[in-house]
Amino acid sequence: MSAEASRSEALPDARPHSFILRLTPDFALPYVQLARLDRPAGWQLLLAPCWWATALAGDAVHRGPDGWRLLLFLIGAIAMRGAGCTYNDILDRDLDAGVARTKGRPLPSGRVTARAAALFLVAQALIGFVVLLTFNRFSIGLGLASLIVVAIYPLTKRVTSWPQAALGLAFSWGALMGWSARFGALGSPALLLYAAAFCWTIGYDTIYALQDARDDAIIGIKSTARLFGRHARLGVGAFYLLASLLAQGAMLAAGGGWIAELGWAAFTAHLAWQLSQVEGASDATALRLFRANRDAGLLLFLGFAVEGWLRAAFG
Repeated sequence: MSAEASRSEALPDARPHSFILRLTPDFALPYVQLARLDRPAGWQLLLAPCWWATALAGDAVHRGPDGWRLLLFLIGAIAMRGAGCTYNDILDRDLDAGVARTKGRPLPSGRVTARAAALFLVAQALIGFVVLLTFNRFSIGLGLASLIVVAIYPLTKRVTSWPQAALGLAFSWGALMGWSARFGALGSPALLLYAAAFCWTIGYDTIYALQDARDDAIIGIKSTARLFGRHARLGVGAFYLLASLLAQGAMLAAGGGWIAELGWAAFTAHLAWQLSQVEGASDATALRLFRANRDAGLLLFLGFAVEGWLRAAFG
């Protein structure tokens, strides 16, 4: 069996033809998989609220998003998503061994030891910490506070049917960071945007969890996908509707104009399209819809960003 084929078989939700995997030597492959660098959707979704808030903060002062901050958030999102996934895999290595989609991951398959994974976790977290130190004091404290939520999230699937809500609290934190990085404080647009990202995350992670619902029921892992059951489309739709309305509120609170409205409309239309595909979705469709949220997030960001760039250019 070729190396490419074995990689694809080990992790069925990976992209075996990805640019990252083609460049990764065999010895480094388990660490790339621990950090999910071969599956960029996660860091893209973590990054989206950071960029939304950075662009919306620019709109509030009639400027485009700060390019340097966008780059810093990009680096931080990749590093901290990798650190979070590594931490999650260390805690879940026994549970992952019982799920078809995850049993080939580096820890349950024995390709990486827990000690090596812990050292890799520290290295990634240090990169994120260096990025955090470039922000103002308020944002540094705010970023450190997020670690409480990040630490708790992997444990929630054992005790509640709402681990997606815990993920939402963590993955939406960038909506607070992007705003505070410019103003050194929080405001109503940031809080509304955080709430929008929270609801959005519950929606798309419920779609993601549909892939594992059968295995999760066997080994006792809880999720909103299992909780909603046959009503998954209704549950996801309710959170997507809230996400859309709250994003509209954040935009209005920041003084967004018609270009931002177009971005919001495109974002909302994308969520509606996803809902049209959820009913009876296969595992492959659920994964495709989950990944498509990268585009939904980008549409909202572009609306906010272009609004700010035009305001800066034409006053």
